[in-house]
Amino acid sequence: MRDMDDRGELTGIALAGRAGHWDLRHEGGRITALRPSQKGGGGFVTPLLADIHTHLDKTFTAARMPHRAGSLFDAIEMMARDAEGWTEDDLRSRAGRALGKAYHHGTALMRSHVDWNDAQAPLAWQVLCGLAEDWRGRIGLQLASLTPLDRLVEIGSSVAAQIRDSGGILGAFVYRNADLAAKIGTVFDLAERYGLDLDFHVDEGLDPDARGIDAIIGETARRGMAGRVLCGHGCALSIRDSQEVAGILDRASEAGIGLTVLPGANSYLQDAAPGRTPRLRGLAPLREAQEAGVPVMIGSDNVRDGFFPYGDYDLGDMFRLAVLAGHLPPDEWLDSISERPANWMGHSLRLTEGGPASFIRIAAEDAGDAISRSRAARAIWRDGKVLPELQGEQQ
Repeated sequence: MRDMDDRGELTGIALAGRAGHWDLRHEGGRITALRPSQKGGGGFVTPLLADIHTHLDKTFTAARMPHRAGSLFDAIEMMARDAEGWTEDDLRSRAGRALGKAYHHGTALMRSHVDWNDAQAPLAWQVLCGLAEDWRGRIGLQLASLTPLDRLVEIGSSVAAQIRDSGGILGAFVYRNADLAAKIGTVFDLAERYGLDLDFHVDEGLDPDARGIDAIIGETARRGMAGRVLCGHGCALSIRDSQEVAGILDRASEAGIGLTVLPGANSYLQDAAPGRTPRLRGLAPLREAQEAGVPVMIGSDNVRDGFFPYGDYDLGDMFRLAVLAGHLPPDEWLDSISERPANWMGHSLRLTEGGPASFIRIAAEDAGDAISRSRAARAIWRDGKVLPELQGEQQ
């Protein structure tokens, strides 16, 4: 597989989401022609990627954790202690490293959640807003606040006003809260008042009584906020009654909410116990959700922190984990890390004539072959040029 810069033709490529083989011509950083081909063997080409659920404020802190997290709430406590020592330089260095890795692995769009526990914006929000400007044109970075639901009810007006002014997304952590329906209603009140989209961490545990997603679906439907409410995790759905879950997913589809599934951190934290193999992995019913018509997306979530000490901002690697864990047909699910989350963030990454010559080319025959051979050569194209491979400390 030989890649060319500036102008030329890629012949006989297999193109994600399209049958047969194709020839792709490009010049001046744009795709000038995309035509069916009689040749093959040109590699497998996908659009660039959209990582809709990350945590750049926490990233690359795993080495500072005192022990392996025994549960989600253990990880929350460890990260809260570590956050007490965060500085502007520390945040900028860690998050900047993460963005560099994501860029070189083919991510074009990203949404990062940021812990927000007080009325005023945290330092991490300010730093990441600056990084979003620095990376404009390379990675489109959106920010979403992350506040425990009970706390958000107390400080919501201040938080929502600042998020509106900085163009962010309003988010909350929801898990078995008292007076759940009323508090969820308050979050939707804030979204309507300040014109904000919503992104929830919801039911991130294995308690069948965790039913935050039910309340969110109902409120989304009542407010007519289809396409503006995203739910991440949904681990409790994996152990609730299957018929009950089927009805929930049907209602979610009708309401127009999206679901983000996070196979890395969820499989690491759920049903964790020392010296014991986990039986339950907390993987939300992503296949059933998609079949019901719910837009399902896959994200990196935490990378090398107290919640998940692994990862490299390689969304293709996380997709491989999702395919294996969820028994997914890979060619049917590539949109879950590309066009679908891109659309949810207000963009498109689809390869079209006249569009940017920005894509990923893998030395593979198709999606299944790429999943089977994780070390297959991969070239990241940006505006008609192949990015150099990461070197040294960047790796």
